[in-house]
Amino acid sequence: MNIFVLNSGSSSIKYQLFRWPAEQPLCSGLVERIGLEQPRIRHKVFRGGEEQVIERAPERLPDHRAGLEAVLELLTDADTGVIRDPVEIEAVGHRVVHGGETFAATTIITEAVKAEIKRLFSLAPLHNPANFLGIEVAEQIFPRARQVAVFDTAFHQTLPEYAFRYALPASLYTEHGIRVYGFHGTSHKYVAEQAAAYLGSPDVSLITVHLGNGCSMAAVRNGRCLDTSMGFGPLSGLVMGTRSGDLDPSVIFHLVNQLGYSVEQANTLLNKQSGMLGLTGFSDMRDVNQAAAAGDATATLALQLYAYRIKKYIGAYAAALGGLDAVVFTAGVGENDAAVRRLACENLTFLGIGLDEARNQERGSQLREINAPEMAVKVLVVPTNEELEIARQCAELLV
Repeated sequence: MNIFVLNSGSSSIKYQLFRWPAEQPLCSGLVERIGLEQPRIRHKVFRGGEEQVIERAPERLPDHRAGLEAVLELLTDADTGVIRDPVEIEAVGHRVVHGGETFAATTIITEAVKAEIKRLFSLAPLHNPANFLGIEVAEQIFPRARQVAVFDTAFHQTLPEYAFRYALPASLYTEHGIRVYGFHGTSHKYVAEQAAAYLGSPDVSLITVHLGNGCSMAAVRNGRCLDTSMGFGPLSGLVMGTRSGDLDPSVIFHLVNQLGYSVEQANTLLNKQSGMLGLTGFSDMRDVNQAAAAGDATATLALQLYAYRIKKYIGAYAAALGGLDAVVFTAGVGENDAAVRRLACENLTFLGIGLDEARNQERGSQLREINAPEMAVKVLVVPTNEELEIARQCAELLV
């Protein structure tokens, strides 16, 4: 079965094509700057263990339909294509950020499902509209394929009520759905399953740490998520590239009432101008590390703050789980930034957590263990693969 995985953003399309049950994709790619000047396409074809990269710079890609049609040309190219006709695509798996309380599992997309995704626009205004658009375009481009939605929030629907409810008037939950939803669920689920397989048992207690431009953590026992650091939206929890993470809500009132910010300005400040960008002027951790290595005291403080927040959540989630078998680092920063991992795990030997610094400094694309051998808790680096997880969930639903 040919499964095409589609992650549609506001101005981008990320994709992979799998010939299931093979888990190595036939091809993958990224379409950027849709509807903007100087659009770009980077397409990779995998054959015989080798990778062929094709780059294109179309004059214009006015919308997502044009972007996906450009991808289809690459998929069916006479020389480098991997299919002959779009009817060969039997399933399209869509990443959808917000499923609310309605969707706790992967779902075949119907008109009713689309209507519900649309109803949830207000809960994920930056993501669900783009995801919805990707669905509508894919239905036109791949008319014979079954369209499947995989929700970022679904993995977190196992949170107990005492973990997902806020201490607000009950009507705000019952009538307006204000509660913890959590995000990055597809990534947390994938790496938790990989870690459990490595540890040899599904009945393990894990803390998964997803560190990219957006960052979140999850407490997972026996494959079920019991708590997560992002909440109603993706702003809470850890310090991120441009998001503040946890802060006293009184700060928002002060910004508006005393400093003259509009609500929209405060929203922009906390989501797009804070985090590491606000602290250092850099949103990319590689730039922050470089500045810290050059002796920049501000960058050094920002790294300490970033890691301290992770450490606090490790402690909290170890308590919530009642014990701990492994801490799992994943995503761009989690997989590649040894300094962040070291700072986050410092002085946690009382929890059985400690790193072997030589192993921590190693790089690789496979799951690896970086804890000191004598430590009771494993510390693992597990490369995430959200597209593969989406393909797996599509196959489980359809086969």
